[in-house]
Amino acid sequence: MSSVVAMESPASVRQALQARISSMQSTRLDEDAFPVLPIMRGVLGRGLRRGVVYSISGSTSLALALVAAASQSGEWCGVLDVPDLGLEAAAGWGIDLDRLVWVADPGDRWMSTVGSMADVLGLVIVRAPTRVTSAETSRLVARLRQTRSTMLVLGEWPQSESQIRVVSSSWTGLGDGHGHLADRHLELEVRQGQGGGAPRRSRLRVPAAAIP
Repeated sequence: MSSVVAMESPASVRQALQARISSMQSTRLDEDAFPVLPIMRGVLGRGLRRGVVYSISGSTSLALALVAAASQSGEWCGVLDVPDLGLEAAAGWGIDLDRLVWVADPGDRWMSTVGSMADVLGLVIVRAPTRVTSAETSRLVARLRQTRSTMLVLGEWPQSESQIRVVSSSWTGLGDGHGHLADRHLELEVRQGQGGGAPRRSRLRVPAAAIP
C-alpha cells in the first residue's frame, strides 16, 4: 500500500521518507532519463529527463502513464496535492504502490513540502499552486537539478522543460451503440521550453485494457 504522509513539518516529512526509502533502495539509477512505457516513447523519446519540470494539461491520467515505467523499474514516486488522482488509477497503470508517497493536502507548506519530496523521490506529480513567486520557482528548479528529481506539474509552470497538452481525445470500438471500447486516441501537443521552437503534434493510441 502507498505511504500516506501526515503533515507535521517539511523536516519530519523528509526524515520519514529518507528512513523508509533507505531501507529499500540504497542508490538511484545513474541514467540521465527515467524510462517511459513503450506507448509514450513516440511523445518523449527515450524518457523523462532527470532534474527538470514537465507541465501537463488536459489529463491527470497522462501523468500516471508518464511515471509508470519508472515506478515499475523500482523508482520511488510521489503525489502532492492531487486528491482526485486515486490509488486505484495508479495501480491500474502498474505503479508500485509500495513505492508511492502520497501527500493529499500540504496546506500552506506546498513549496517546502515539494522540496522535501524532491530530495528523496525520483518523480513527483503535483498540482500547480495558485500562487508562486519567480524566486520560489527558481529555487525549486535549482533544487530539482541538484537532486536529479523530476516534477510533473498538472497545470502551467514557468521554466518547464516541456509542456504536454491533450488537444483532443476519442474512443474507438463502439458502433451504433454496440460493441466494446477498444482504444483511446489522444492527440498531444508537445512544446519545448523557452526557445524550443514551434510545438509538435503527436498521436497516442492507448489500449482500453491499459486504462484504469
